Amino acid sequence: MNKLTYENVTMRFGDVTALDHVSLTLEPGHIYGLLGRNGAGKSTLLSVTANWRHATEGDVLLDGESVWENSRAQQLIVCMSDGNLFPTMRVKNGLLWYSRFRSGFDMEQALRLCEKFELSLKAKIQSLSTGYATIFKLIVAMASQCPFTFYDEPVLGLDANHRDLFYRELMEDFARNPRCVVISTHLIEECSALLDHIIVINKGKLMLNEPVEDTLARGYTVSGPAGVVDAFTAGKKLFGTQNLGGLKTAYVQGTPEQEKAPDGLEISALDLQQLFIQLTNV
Repeated sequence: MNKLTYENVTMRFGDVTALDHVSLTLEPGHIYGLLGRNGAGKSTLLSVTANWRHATEGDVLLDGESVWENSRAQQLIVCMSDGNLFPTMRVKNGLLWYSRFRSGFDMEQALRLCEKFELSLKAKIQSLSTGYATIFKLIVAMASQCPFTFYDEPVLGLDANHRDLFYRELMEDFARNPRCVVISTHLIEECSALLDHIIVINKGKLMLNEPVEDTLARGYTVSGPAGVVDAFTAGKKLFGTQNLGGLKTAYVQGTPEQEKAPDGLEISALDLQQLFIQLTNV
């Protein structure tokens, strides 16, 4: 089984450290969510993975071999941003060229996806709208059928119908070929149901790397009148709080206590997006 391993990957741009000794392992059979605020280092991690940049320190290894300038390794890795290499070509010709570079490229699937997303095969790639440029990149990444498939902001510019279609196609594709899929996104709430593992990068450092189930088991949510919430959570460790008028929501660490909650309080499971906000809002 292929494994993609990041060993103390560090990337510096002058005085700025975009990645700071990041170590983690990605394996097939999982859909990872790569989460982080703007400037956290997500795109830098993808650029090192895709062989666009060489890490200042550390390395990315595929089955023990560095991916840097390694054509065999790069045949097994695709990042959706690859989709702009042939801007002057028409969509169909661009797909044909990709099929020559990627030995596992599924041209039949690519054409089917173009039809589903209503992407004209005759359109020039450089003339596509923001949404359809994203769709073209998604199709290239999905049809490449690489063991390691990375999607960078995969629904940028897509309308609600196309976003829903992408999520459905992604799950069907993953069911057919359960490889390693990594989704780097800010729309956590939309795609949280797809993810089984999350990776959080904050200020260049690896903050969290665990199954979603374990993350959501870290605590619970309490909401209701501010005074009642404060009384109930007194002495408890909190991830953070939110206030709206006289109402308050507290994100509590640990498991809910067995006693009945006071009248007016609602106790519920953690929300992945809100937990992410609280964890990185420092």
